[in-house]
Amino acid sequence: MEDLGAIIVGHFPLASGDWIAAHSHSHHQLAWTRRGVLSVRVAEAYWVLPPTRALWLPAGVVHATGATRDAVLCSLYLAPERCALDWREPTAVGVDGMLVELIGYLARTDLADDARMRAETMVPDLLHPLPTRPINVPQPTDERVRMVSRALLADPADPRSLEAHARAVGVSRRTLTRLFVRDTGMSFDHWRTQVRLRAALPLLAEGQPVSRVAHSVGYSTASAFLVAFRRTVGTTPRRYLLNR
Repeated sequence: MEDLGAIIVGHFPLASGDWIAAHSHSHHQLAWTRRGVLSVRVAEAYWVLPPTRALWLPAGVVHATGATRDAVLCSLYLAPERCALDWREPTAVGVDGMLVELIGYLARTDLADDARMRAETMVPDLLHPLPTRPINVPQPTDERVRMVSRALLADPADPRSLEAHARAVGVSRRTLTRLFVRDTGMSFDHWRTQVRLRAALPLLAEGQPVSRVAHSVGYSTASAFLVAFRRTVGTTPRRYLLNR
């Protein structure tokens, strides 16, 4: 990690499945990877970050960072008192060629102070929020709901209905419906959609065809998957991956 100005640049290799435990920073953070796929979790919200997007994390926000595919976490840490941006919530931003080059430039250790200062002033101007929403998978506390959630997290394509899951955990359909809403704030169908899309995003990011991804996470058709993706994430998979 290089601390040479108002922006600190850090690189942290992460193998697939590795997670950095929940923590926070005194600086704002821009989390990005040049290759692989990052995941960032803030409370129950979950972002999947291919190289075309990064996540702005305001100072003090507790988060955990991991890799769903081998990656190198590249972080910019921006001193709040010297940063022109004052975004209060985690925000996905697009990463294009100019920002990629600028991050690499700021990672150099041989920059003169005036050159570094000029480069640092460009960073906020290159951060453009993307019109997408995070995946939200609240974790239940009731053991009966947890049994269902564990089954779906282990196999998002599990085709069983709410009624079938209710029978498996020994409650009525009506009771499980009520417990799901009470524990997660979501209906069973809404929660399962979030789980399926969270599982789909890393597969899409590594270039698998939409039709294959759709079937692997439980959708009978690609069109049904696309409708669910757009309704939940706020854009299409193509636009998500191409940073549009």
